[in-house]
Order: sequence, then structure tokens, then C-alpha cells
Amino acid sequence: MERVRLAGVNGPGGRGSGYAVGGRLALTSAHVTGPAGTRVKVFHPAGTGTAEGRVVWAGTPGGRDDAALVLVDDSPHWQPPTAPVHWGRPNTTRPGTPCETWGVPDEAQRKGYPVDAAQLHGEINPGSGFVGNQYVMDLRISGVGWPGDGTSPWGGLSGAAVFCDRYLTGVVASDRAHSAHGRLNIVPSYVLHHDPAFRAALAVHGVGPAGGLAAVEFQDIADPTVHAAVRRAPVTPAALLEAGRQTVPFHGREDLLAELEAWCGRGGFGAWLLHGPGGQGKTRLAHHLGRELVGRGWTVLWPRAAARTDQLLEVRRAARPLLVVLDYAETRPGQLAALVEAAAEHPGTSPFKLLLLARTAGDWWQQTRDASRKAEELLATARTHRLTALEDDPEQRAGHYHDAAHALADALPSVAGLSEHDWSAAATTLTLPRRLGLEGAYGNALTLHMTALADLLDTARTEPLGSSGDDEDAQDVEDRLLAHEARYWRDTATTHRLTPALGMNTLRTALAAAHLTGATDDEGADLLWRRLPALADQPRDRRDQVTAWLAALYPPAGAGPGGSPWGALQPDRLAERHIGRALLASPRLADQLLDGADDAQSARLLTVYARATTHPVFQNRLDERLTDLCLRHHESLAAHIITTATRTDHPTPLTTALDTLTTRPDTPLDTLTTINGHLPQTSHRLAPTAARLTHTITDRYRTLAATDPDTYLPDLATSLNNLSVRLGEVGRRAEGLAAVEEAVAIRRTLAEANPDAYLPDLAGTLNNLSIDLGGAGRRAEGLAAGQEAVGHYRTLAQANPDAHLPDLAMSLNNLSNRLGEVGRRAEALAAVEEAVAIRRTLAQANPDLFGPDLQRSLAVADWLEELNP
Repeated sequence: MERVRLAGVNGPGGRGSGYAVGGRLALTSAHVTGPAGTRVKVFHPAGTGTAEGRVVWAGTPGGRDDAALVLVDDSPHWQPPTAPVHWGRPNTTRPGTPCETWGVPDEAQRKGYPVDAAQLHGEINPGSGFVGNQYVMDLRISGVGWPGDGTSPWGGLSGAAVFCDRYLTGVVASDRAHSAHGRLNIVPSYVLHHDPAFRAALAVHGVGPAGGLAAVEFQDIADPTVHAAVRRAPVTPAALLEAGRQTVPFHGREDLLAELEAWCGRGGFGAWLLHGPGGQGKTRLAHHLGRELVGRGWTVLWPRAAARTDQLLEVRRAARPLLVVLDYAETRPGQLAALVEAAAEHPGTSPFKLLLLARTAGDWWQQTRDASRKAEELLATARTHRLTALEDDPEQRAGHYHDAAHALADALPSVAGLSEHDWSAAATTLTLPRRLGLEGAYGNALTLHMTALADLLDTARTEPLGSSGDDEDAQDVEDRLLAHEARYWRDTATTHRLTPALGMNTLRTALAAAHLTGATDDEGADLLWRRLPALADQPRDRRDQVTAWLAALYPPAGAGPGGSPWGALQPDRLAERHIGRALLASPRLADQLLDGADDAQSARLLTVYARATTHPVFQNRLDERLTDLCLRHHESLAAHIITTATRTDHPTPLTTALDTLTTRPDTPLDTLTTINGHLPQTSHRLAPTAARLTHTITDRYRTLAATDPDTYLPDLATSLNNLSVRLGEVGRRAEGLAAVEEAVAIRRTLAEANPDAYLPDLAGTLNNLSIDLGGAGRRAEGLAAGQEAVGHYRTLAQANPDAHLPDLAMSLNNLSNRLGEVGRRAEALAAVEEAVAIRRTLAQANPDLFGPDLQRSLAVADWLEELNP
């Protein structure tokens, strides 16, 4: 709570408390003010005097909506707040939610002294008072004696705002009966916002909660920039294009939106993946859906990037309909896993929907679904939808262009320095881009909006920025907008006294560096600047000025662990274009940033670099540079190269680097095996690369084994076994079969000489051989290999059941398949039933690890039982 918002209120009903909620509106109690139209007096405790105001909305005095809104007159004795409050409500039934209130109760007053205040803390238990649509605040006060005459010490506190941390959650109504003055009745914010007249009064004065009521329990994990009601005013023109602002009204995708709404309406858990290139409208669609749901009483949560997994697990307590939107889901696997875990533990009595936004639905999505038994079960029915171009009808683009121009013209005066120009008049004079109906790029809604904004800004420019809009095409619009943004970069740099000591090229590079690797605090920011030669020799205070310059241009999302000192240049495509330009201008920039970068920064750099390469304007020039960067730093970047390749929509520069390392004769074997160790078990995208890599490793071990078989034959057998799997993934099954047959021959020889060391390897390779032979139609041979594998695993499991029972169950499951292929169904059923028995025991001890295997064996057993009644 903020002291400058605190108010005392004197009305027909006596003295009360209040709180400035935004503009000139103060929230207080209806039984203090009386009905709408009543004149009352308001003041700030310890202020300079009293102002007057008029009640513009009032609930029922003494009723469940006992609250009022007062419009305070323009007065030197009233200080309007600079921003509206955040409204919230509990989403769970978890008791003990901390809260506070601040007002001017009788208990705080002393005769002959100015009106004083009392700040009280306590907790809300959502289960108390719910039948009467009330909250009850349990006060935490000790050592206080109350009047013995029956009067309440909390007279005058009515109308005080109640906050749960940052969210205004209710209004004090009265002292609760039979509580010995230890509890207060609270009018909940949700009751007030249920009244259309209350919402209208807020909206008329510009303080309406467009983002609805936030969940107070989830505020530490919510992205504060998403809540439209508390979004900062745009600092630069490009900020108007942020998806969450919805500056240009949402249109189109009616069918998909209807599907999403129906999906939410079905209740229970559900997951949906929306994917598509940057600027296709994923985030705008999610925001629009969220606003529709908020109007129906849902909670919509966009987790912040820095939210910890243990914090995200708390959404399992949600007791109201909840939509969680995870943007850039492909880069947030830990958070996604935590949300799936939370969904698995959610009671299911209210809807719990998970909407994932990503640029691609590649390997990362399959890996997510295979990560655990819970993920496999919950995501099995997840919907996947690729967004295509929105403006795909050239005949409609002209109207949408003009609509965007007028919407942006209405918003441009809110940007500092742009209020004097007649933007509305400018919007009416714009001519359509000459290729609007011909160029496919204009089918992207963001491209159309960026073009409208650039064309508007061009009408007010006083210095040349390049060619006019009529001479440009859709691929150049980001550069045009960046040229306009540069004006704000220069002006803000001057304000922060960075120029002329630092040139604009240095500051442009710093901006690119900030977006490429980021920083989590001011010290991290300084370490980042010290990696740039142009800033490394500058004094610390000047480097700190660079941090302040960036924060002024692109304000950070908010305070908190893991937060950044600055925000982001939006939209992403604009930032990626600027980054691409900086990387071309400074070829060693990425190397400098990687020198001393932590894992998170390295991963981010590769991700953002890969996204920047997709811009056609760079004509593949960045592809080669990214590949070379990966080759230079492959020892530290190997894992990140592989991970990023499975998540980006343009993996070619990354896979090229991996393939180059694979084919280089001077790449050390240790490096190749390290890279191989980072490869996922299955990956459609990386399958060709994995096959080439394992082939190279096999060739290397074959050469070594020829001269030193005692040392390298086991490694050759392992690489041949791996090669057979990788070759099978790319359809080269005959070569894969030959590789595994060679592996069996080597391991048979090794096991004969030293069964304790090599019998487990032989059994595993025989199992693989059995599968490959069955796939090649050589069923009798496949059955024989499977039977031999089971025999070896029985021997091993008898000696060491903890180590080998899972392998025996796996081999029995495979043997069941081989027996079924040759028509021996009764024996097949017996084999899988034995596998089920083993896996049931294992799953009881570790359900997450062995549960999926048990389900697969049960499915095979059910199928065989149907065939063998």
C-alpha cells in the first residue's frame, strides 16, 4: 500500500477511510458517503487541507456491496496517483493469505492532535464468510486493550482498502460481531466488479481493470507486464505494437477462437499448443482469449520467465477456472514440466487449461510429452494448431491497413514527444503500400501493423530516414521502424549524459547485447558491458548510465528474483532485426558476449541468434556466421547447440555446425562422443545428424580396434549398437541390421571371455537385433534372438534383481511381440503377463519411472487376451 493514496473521508454517515485508486477516484464505504451524487470531504492524513468530492457510484450501506467511489474535485489539497491500482482476489481456498489495511480508525486518534492513521495486518481465510459473499480479515494484534463500553476501536476504518501484497482485494465494511474486535468484515473486490455500474464508473475515469481480477496467490509468478490495467505508457512508438496492448483491435480467426472457447468450456484439464512464425498473431490471440475468459470470471495467468518451478506448482491449488498461458513454451521446459505436475495434482473440480505458444512444434514438444508418466497421460490428447497468415485475402488488406492506421493514430499522442502532431489527420491521408495486394508478407498481421505505424511516423519526420513508404516493400518495414526508434535512443542518451562521450554505434551494440544475453541484475549488467571493448574501459558510473538508459527506453517488467534491469524492444521481430544488423556490423560481438557468459546467457544467445537468421533481409549471411560461431565455441556450446536446434524454426545453421564437426578429420574422438552424449534419444529433426555422427564414431573405433582390440572392441560394439538405432531412425534399416549383427558378434565373443562384464551388453544388443530382424520380416530369427536375450536377462536378474529386473521385463515384452508375429499367441500372452507382473511391482515402488512401461505392457496383454478368449 502507498501512503500518498491514503485518505480520510467525512460524509453524511460520519467519518471513514478511503484509498485513491487512480485518476481522481477514491474508494471508500457507502455507509459513510451515502448515495451517488452526495458531496463529501476527503483529505490526506498529514496533508495540507481538505478537498471536496462527489459520489459517482455507491453500493448498499450495510449490504454485501457496502462501498463507494468518490470523484475528488481538482484541488491543491488532493494528490492524484500516477497509476491505477492492481485489483485482485484469492483464487484458492488456502487459508492464511496475508493482507493489510490502512485507515484512520478511532483507535489511532488523540484529542487535540491531527487525524492519525493505523496500518493493520492480518490474514484472509477465503472459506470464512463465503456464503454471504464476504471476506473476513483476522487481525494480528497483541497486547491491546479494547474499550469496555462496547464501542469499537475500528470506527472510522470503514472504507479502508484491503490489500494482499500488491493487489487491492477488498474494502473494510465493519467490525465483525462476536470477535472481540479481532476480525473485520470485508467487501470483496469481486463483488464490486460484478456490478456493471461500478466497472463503468472506473472506466469513465480511466482506471478500469481491463485485465480483470488477478489471483493474489499467484502474483509472484505472474508476468506484471501482461496485466493491461497496470501497463506503463509507451515510451517509444514501437511499444504500441506489443501484443498485450491490443492497440489495434483484434479481428479475424473467429473459427479458431470459437474452438478455443469451446475447449475452455468443457471443464477439466486440457492443453493446446499454438505455434507459428514470429508475428503471426499467437500472443494477440491468447490475449484476446484471456480477456474473454476474464469477463466470465476466469483467472488468466501468464507466468513470468523467472518464476521458479516450486512456485509454479502452487497453481495446483486453483479453485476457480484457470487458464495458464506459457509463451515461448519451447524455451521453458522446466516451467512446462512444473505446470504439468501441478495439473496432475489439481483436483479437477474447476477448469484448468494450459495454452502453449511456440514458434515450432518440433522435437521439443515430443520430448515434453515423453518426459514423464504424468506428461504422457495429460498431454496425450493435447491439441496442436499451426497459425497461418491472418491477412491471407488481399482484397481485405486495404481495410485492415486503414483500421490499423487509425487505431495507432489514436494511441500515438500517448508517446512522449508525439502529442503535438495531428495523427488522426495523417491517418486519413495515408496511401496504401504499393504491393499490399501482391506481396505475401503483408498476410502477416504484424507486418501490416508495422507498416501502418511506419507510414504514420513518416508523416511527421523532420529528417530523412531513407526511402518513403511507397518505395519500400514489406521486408523493409522493421528497418524503417528502427530508424524511428533511433530518435528515442539518441534523445534518451542525451538525457542520461551518455553522448557525446559514447557514440550511437556503441549504444546500438549495447542494446543488441542486452537482448542477446540479458542480465539478471545491475551487477550482471556491468559484467555484460565489460565484455564490450567500447565500454570495458569506461568508468563504472558511465556503464551504469548505459543500464539506466536502457531501462528508461524499455522499462523492466518489475522487481523480483531473476528480473532484468531492462525490458525488451518489442515486438520480437523488431529486436531480432536490430540484433541481426548489429551482428553483421560487429562480427566478433557474439564471441565477446560468450566470453564469461553463464549457461542461461549462452542458451539465450543461440536462441535469439537463430531467430534473427530467419529474416529474409539478411539473405542467409547470418546463417554462416552462426555456424562459424558454433564451431569456434563447440566445446562450451555443444549441449546448447543441440537443444536450440530442437526448439528453433530455423535449425540449419546449428545442424550444419554439428555436421561439420562430424565430418572434420581433426575433430577429436572425445569431442564427438561428448556431442553424441548430448543428443536426445529420439529426434526427428536431428536424426540425420545423429546417424552421421554415430557412423563417424563407429569408423573411428573400428580403426582403433584394428590396432588395439582389447581396449577398443567394447567401444566399437557400443557404437555399432547405437549406429543401428540411428540408421533405423532415418529409414536405413538394412544398414542398421548389419550394424547390430556385427555388434552381437563382437559382444558374444567378449561375453564368452568375461560374462560378468559383457553379458548385460550382449543381452541388450540381442534384444535390439530381435526387433530389427522382426522389422525386416525375418521373424523366426528375430524370435530366436529375443529368446536368447530373455534367457540372459533371467540369469542376470536372478543374480542382481535390482539392476536387471527392468531389463527382463522389457525383453519379455519384446519377446511377446516376436511370438505374436509367428502366431504363437498363447506363449505371447504368457510372456507379456510375466512382464506385467514385474512392471507392476516396479511401478508400485517408482510410479513415475515405471508407470508408462506398465501401461504399455498392459495394453499388449489386453490386445492378446482379446485374441485368445
